[in-house]
Amino acid sequence: MALKINSSNRINRRYLLFENETKKEIESFLIEYLGILGVAKANVFFIEKESKTILSINRKELENVRAAVELSNKNIKIKRVSGTLKGLNKK
Repeated sequence: MALKINSSNRINRRYLLFENETKKEIESFLIEYLGILGVAKANVFFIEKESKTILSINRKELENVRAAVELSNKNIKIKRVSGTLKGLNKK
């Protein structure tokens, strides 16, 4: 029997859509700017579909991850941010 988690105890996630970047590139600049502890706090997971890379992070760390993207020397842009995976495909 699986234990049920209350909705108040679940981790609220945000999903960031990157177009042509690979998992390795994104992971490297996140560790460079946030550090290992910052990446652990953000609870980072990668979802790769076709040529798109989706980054799943903790809602509270969204601003830190956005700052890390802006500070990176590479020309990496966040295409879209959503609270659901289905919301990333709109537009």
